Amino acid sequence: MLAAFEGWNDAGSAASEAISMIAQEWGATPLAALDPEDYYDFQVARPVLSRSGGGASLTWPATRVSATTSPRGRRLLLIQGIEPSMRWRTYCSELLSIVRGAQPSALVGVGALLADVPHSRPIPVQTTTEDAALAASLGLESSEYAGPVGIISVLTHSASQEGMRAMSVWAAVPHYVSQPPSPKATLAVLGALEDVVGEPLPTGELEDLARAWERGVDELAEEDPEVAEYVHQLEEAKDTAELPEASGEAIAQEFERYLRRRDPGGPGGPGGPGRGGPPGPGGGGK
Repeated sequence: MLAAFEGWNDAGSAASEAISMIAQEWGATPLAALDPEDYYDFQVARPVLSRSGGGASLTWPATRVSATTSPRGRRLLLIQGIEPSMRWRTYCSELLSIVRGAQPSALVGVGALLADVPHSRPIPVQTTTEDAALAASLGLESSEYAGPVGIISVLTHSASQEGMRAMSVWAAVPHYVSQPPSPKATLAVLGALEDVVGEPLPTGELEDLARAWERGVDELAEEDPEVAEYVHQLEEAKDTAELPEASGEAIAQEFERYLRRRDPGGPGGPGGPGRGGPPGPGGGGK
């Protein structure tokens, strides 16, 4: 089960766009929607008026649950919405009660935050969990963050309290180009989710869009010497920090992704030994 929310948790719309890409490319089927009246302040998340064929309609902020099946047979539940304004505990309880019957094997909260990272280097993505057993089985990091949290942290914590395995995937978006879209960050999120799901995820035209986005930011930086110098400092700090890691682990992960895309029976494919998500009932995963 993959969950992303627009708003505080979604710098550059990187997380919500990643889940939308999966939903669109794999034809997700709607299952349920939460009544927005109970959870949103409509002066903060306003309804949107649209017109078509001479008529008008209102679209209200909502949280929707849909389901899809990957080309290799893995069933995914997708949660898409806007971070609610109120009643977070009730909100999470209702969401988890909706999906409980599908017996998802794990919940993955997907987010993006603003950070001091350069746009010209790979977007950092961190996958963490509070579940020691899950961390050991998938080689994940334990979260060390303490401080204010968004709905992703509340939802994953609530899922853990109910006995569900839960983890979070967070991308770091360059703060000086925070306006959406951020295709390079969305592509990085999908890459990290591939390691969790254990098979290739759809990326559409994101690779081309990410290259065009990076070129565009390069051009903007060149027009402002102060910005160019700041980006150069970020690049130097990033490169220096990663020198000791020229690393086995990063290279191995990239090689696994390559094999998954090239060979359906390779690591992460059906019967393969990859780091995919925990198996669900009947051998598939949810």
